Amino acid sequence: MVIRARKLKRGDTVGVVAPASPPKQESLGKALSFLEGLGLKVKLGSSLHKTYGYLAGTDEERVEDIHTMFHDDEIKAVFCACGGFGTGRIASKLDYELIAGNPKIFWGYSDITFLHTAIHQNTGLVTFHGPMLSSDVGLKEVHEKTKETFRQLFESKPVEFSPTLSPVEVIVEGKAGGPVTGGNLTLLVSTLGTEYEVDTRGKILFIEDLDEEPYKVDRMLNQLKMAGKFRDAEGIIIGDFKNCEPDKRKESLTLDQLFDEYIRKAGKPALKGFYIGHSSPSLAVPVGSYGKIDTSSKSFIVESGIKEKDEA
Repeated sequence: MVIRARKLKRGDTVGVVAPASPPKQESLGKALSFLEGLGLKVKLGSSLHKTYGYLAGTDEERVEDIHTMFHDDEIKAVFCACGGFGTGRIASKLDYELIAGNPKIFWGYSDITFLHTAIHQNTGLVTFHGPMLSSDVGLKEVHEKTKETFRQLFESKPVEFSPTLSPVEVIVEGKAGGPVTGGNLTLLVSTLGTEYEVDTRGKILFIEDLDEEPYKVDRMLNQLKMAGKFRDAEGIIIGDFKNCEPDKRKESLTLDQLFDEYIRKAGKPALKGFYIGHSSPSLAVPVGSYGKIDTSSKSFIVESGIKEKDEA
């Protein structure tokens, strides 16, 4: 069963946590001002100011922050400050009954992909693969479309991705529909073989990544293929693969060659080129909502991830 959190309104209080690495404080401050500019009040998690190696506090501290935000009736949404490393470490420590019993907007991407997969598959809650506070909204220059993507939390209407912002390419022609799943390719692969393994059966799978050389992308796409994830999917969306260029190995296959090998040969309707992931603009996707691909119009449309307050 799919669970949707209620939409936000001006005056609502939202929580900010760091489930992975610690955020840059100056950038976080700018991002908090952005949230306040949306008419929201902000509560900060204690992990935002902690460090434990490359983590924002110990596993227990980061888990406690998430639990506190979901338990607090005043909090209507939980935003992740940044990605980095470490969410896979805490997936088995989360109280999914608590999260399911207190459905709230949960927002982030990159390393947060592991939590999107774990939370949605264990609770049915729609979560949001969207731009980070410190590492996206907190930059000196922020694309207006990145800011606008937060509006989907205030209005219950479909999220439409079209070729008007970026050149969208058809990889495999056709139409497809199903619940949306996916996120960062590296993190999706890291779920394989665990109890949180990404389930693509009957779904629209989207992938993106950052700073991974083609030979590494090749390895990860091959692993998803061997695990049946492309075979099981109804359709595939390829988001942004920023800075995924040859470095260590100058003689290289191109990303397009890899997508041809793994995505085209999978034979499922597929589009490439949307600003989803480590891109500017960075557009948010409701994970768990029903999505439709139509390659004739090069469109990807996803049902709203939130509900009106008066809905059951």
